[in-house]
Amino acid sequence: MNKHQKQIIENYVSSYNNFDVNGMTADLSDGVVFENVSNGTVGLRTEGLEAFTQQAESAKQYFKVRKQTIESWTFDKSTVIIDISYKAILAIDLPNGMQAGDALELKGKSVFEFDVSNIKKITDYS
Repeated sequence: MNKHQKQIIENYVSSYNNFDVNGMTADLSDGVVFENVSNGTVGLRTEGLEAFTQQAESAKQYFKVRKQTIESWTFDKSTVIIDISYKAILAIDLPNGMQAGDALELKGKSVFEFDVSNIKKITDYS
């Protein structure tokens, strides 16, 4: 286990839970790639720190509360996989019929790929 990578990911998840975009981006590389994969399909992809930051700021409006809880860790050289449970309360109505105040609960995993010291790619699976 790489303690440095674990600390970076714990900071990222904690910052996400607290709607702290600056904390989320503190250890991302300038060319970071982010993908959100749902049911095997990439629904969202950003390239670069600026695009990631804009997306993260925009996503904050959707939730009153959101919490990722890390259930397990897998370390493999420059890649770390976390299994998560996710709970959120929506702040706005969504096109899929979910409404503000509805609870969202799911299980997923996030794959973090590192360069020398920063996260270069994040892929979220749900």
